[in-house]
Amino acid sequence: RFTRVLFFSCRLEVFLVLGTVIIYFIFSKKKEETLPFKDGWWGKGQKADTKEDTTIRPFKVETREEELSDLFRRLDQARFTEPLENSCFHYGINSVYLRKVVSYWKNQFNWKKQVEVLNKYPHFKTKIQGIDVHFVHVKPPHLPEGQSAKPLLMIHGWPGSFYEFYKIIPLLTDPASHGLSDEHVFEVICPSIPGYGFSEAPHKKGFNSVSAASIFYELMLRLGFNEFYAQGGDWGWLICTNLAQMAPNCMKGLHLNLASVTKVGFAHLLSVLLGRYFPGLFGFQEEDVRRMFPFLKKGLYRILLESGYAHIQATKPDTVGCGLNDSPVGLAAYILEKFSSWTDLEFQNLEDGGLERKFNLDDLLTNIMIYWVSGCIVSSMRFYKENLQKGIGTQKHEKLTVQVPTGIASFPNEIMHTPQAWAQKKYTNIVSFHFMPRGGHFAALEEPELLAKDILQFVGKVEKEQLKKKR
Repeated sequence: RFTRVLFFSCRLEVFLVLGTVIIYFIFSKKKEETLPFKDGWWGKGQKADTKEDTTIRPFKVETREEELSDLFRRLDQARFTEPLENSCFHYGINSVYLRKVVSYWKNQFNWKKQVEVLNKYPHFKTKIQGIDVHFVHVKPPHLPEGQSAKPLLMIHGWPGSFYEFYKIIPLLTDPASHGLSDEHVFEVICPSIPGYGFSEAPHKKGFNSVSAASIFYELMLRLGFNEFYAQGGDWGWLICTNLAQMAPNCMKGLHLNLASVTKVGFAHLLSVLLGRYFPGLFGFQEEDVRRMFPFLKKGLYRILLESGYAHIQATKPDTVGCGLNDSPVGLAAYILEKFSSWTDLEFQNLEDGGLERKFNLDDLLTNIMIYWVSGCIVSSMRFYKENLQKGIGTQKHEKLTVQVPTGIASFPNEIMHTPQAWAQKKYTNIVSFHFMPRGGHFAALEEPELLAKDILQFVGKVEKEQLKKKR
């Protein structure tokens, strides 16, 4: 009898230990699923003991005549190097075309008129974590009866700016006037990432995507939004992803036009080797195979050919940045080359880089002027070092999943394609994944209507699902 009691006692202890271990892992896992809010201080010097001024102040884009005179003097003194024969855009920007851009910049481009375009939407600034954060906030001109606007945070990337969203904003704030469904109407908030455009640059090292997400989370709360949608591509993809990991209860839905996966496992490698021959085995669709294979050409070689800028900016951004900050022509060359190759790699075969096939020079130069007049090119490039210097796959946010409802618009000319089967491992609640019929990296500027329609249908799905749950 004593032996039996001892046996049951030991058994009970084993069950208790196992139960404790299981409970520990369940609860510890839940804790790890949320990314901690990063309460930093990015202002000059030490943080003051006084409470930070949380006032939201109106802002207008303005340029002094002295700044414009200095710009034209620099444009007049530009030195050009002749391109190699038949090199098109394969060596970078073609200086024959660059001369045309500079001539247009000096003689036809009207910056004062573009400043009026920039100021047609309300701009604001507010101090968060020691630095001034700039944002555009556009409310709907009118709302259907009984309807309220849904707050939508839209975040740009590099070498873009808040101006990328100027063509899509009216489609989202006033969809009915543009032939779109007004079932969902948005008020749009487009901030400049700190160190970009008219947001103050961090004065201390370490400002990365999690820092930016924390600042934008604070911004949305300051504006009175406890629930909101978020949309982004390029760095906007990562900042919005971090925000979804940080505040999943506040973010109603996450929409991306780029969804890169930085944590790669054995299954990814195996799918690269065999996915072309057994697509169904790895969850690939026919379009995935078309975009990805042959992988050496469309994956590895493409990344090697197109990522040189990222290596420079992730290691020594100030060296190149100081040169670009001193030369408007150098700045234009550096930025325009990205608007060519990231819109369509085939544009490298054209002498003009195909830049005016999808954009006009006024829009391209307006984006460049935002970098020039704010002097932000160096600080914008530093964002690469802050995010990549510790190595890909080493950050906590890279190991965490995203459980917020996610929509992905996959544009065919994006530099690197991410199939839904890969994205699903990171974004566990994908409610919408669409292969877009055309377009590249700068989707909001290049294909605003396509992107707007995809955002609208995604939000429609999320809202319907939430109604079902309430019932």
